[in-house]
Amino acid sequence: MSLSRRELLRAAALIPAAGALASCATPAQTPAPQATAAATSAANPLGVAADKPLEIWIFDGGFGDAYAREIHEPMLKAKYPNLEIKHNATKEVAKTLQPRFAGGNPPEFINNSGANQMDFGALVADGQVADLTPLLDAPSWDDPSKKVRDTIDPLAIEIGSYDGTPRVLNYVNTVWGIWYSQKVFQENGWQPPKTWDEFTKLMDDIKKSGKMAPFTYAGKHPYYIYEALLTVAAKIGGADIMKNIDNLEDGAWTVEPMKQAATLFAELGAKYLMQGTAGLDHIQTQTAHNKYQVALLPCGSWLENEQKDTTPADFGYAMFPWPSVTESDAMPYGTLHSQPGEPYMVSARSANPRAGLEYMRAMLSKEGAGKFMEMVSTLTVVNGVGEGLQLKPGLKSAADALTAAGDNKVYFRWRQWYAELHTEVQAASGQLMSGNLKPEAYLERIQKKADAIKNDSSVKKFKR
Repeated sequence: MSLSRRELLRAAALIPAAGALASCATPAQTPAPQATAAATSAANPLGVAADKPLEIWIFDGGFGDAYAREIHEPMLKAKYPNLEIKHNATKEVAKTLQPRFAGGNPPEFINNSGANQMDFGALVADGQVADLTPLLDAPSWDDPSKKVRDTIDPLAIEIGSYDGTPRVLNYVNTVWGIWYSQKVFQENGWQPPKTWDEFTKLMDDIKKSGKMAPFTYAGKHPYYIYEALLTVAAKIGGADIMKNIDNLEDGAWTVEPMKQAATLFAELGAKYLMQGTAGLDHIQTQTAHNKYQVALLPCGSWLENEQKDTTPADFGYAMFPWPSVTESDAMPYGTLHSQPGEPYMVSARSANPRAGLEYMRAMLSKEGAGKFMEMVSTLTVVNGVGEGLQLKPGLKSAADALTAAGDNKVYFRWRQWYAELHTEVQAASGQLMSGNLKPEAYLERIQKKADAIKNDSSVKKFKR
């Protein structure tokens, strides 16, 4: 079998310990086999074959896996009592499951998330990810008169689509921002800043207090900081900053708003970082935050749930948007990076994909989404589910920020489309923050990688 450069790179990057197996990955353009479905009916609109097992793999990260075991799987089991559900959880999705795809026996349902996430772009190009159109056109779990697609945020469908075909269910409406302790801010008389000058003054005041470091991020996972840098660049230059990067436009990484943002973050890294940040992962920095060793932490709205076991009872999580840089910013204060995230997929080549689609239908019910929201303290893409619920302080803060943002939201998709670019941006961002790359060299390095991907005919391209 001849392998494309992309297939070889993917095999080497994702499962180096099983290279020979990875090299047998399904070649691109091979159509997915059609698994036999049961007859459809009002009670079984997707034709679930209840006599075949449903194998589920959940990423054991910020949300854990209890929500699957205690909410969604019991819902499905109650509807299909003869369906055997095989539950699994892992912190390393690609390492665990990529050999299954290479071997031709993938599980039905996967929460493909985390730092060891499989390459969605490559999976889609290889015909491994099921079309979600039957799910979206099926009657909703709660109201047969409504299609599933009419009960969820339309952006969730857009974000999960590749070449116009829905492939991925992004279940959580993630809100990104800067997180802090309400208790700490109240005790010290600190206020969330709205301008960059106020932001740097706040960090100077925190530093001078000697009580804690001003700022940290997950140094071992620089995605947390490049997400923030891109958000600030989009505030300065407008939402097209992120769109042009997604579309691999010439020079998209080296435009002036990106230079301004990179310069600001290089300064942040030089002056305000907690000592040792570069060697710490997300849990270590988040725990330092809970121990009042650092004041400010950029993260997504899963933070409160991920830290629930170590957070002091009176900590009072809250978040604020990245401050405005100047009065001439293209987007106003309150602009957020918010987009449907936490991706789930059904394997097109699995033995019982229709059961995977039905599992998603249960997740998108009001009961499934509402109980999930309460258990893990995060927003979902299901319309109207949060109304009337008693929200934890961090989730309420994120929900309020999302409401205040209105249409001033930005997002990007290249991380899911081009795994090699994500790897390069992570590495370069860590070096920017540690002072080992100057802003201009940082952006030129990333632009060079983006150009190489754009000019590589073996890499499947996507556009928004």
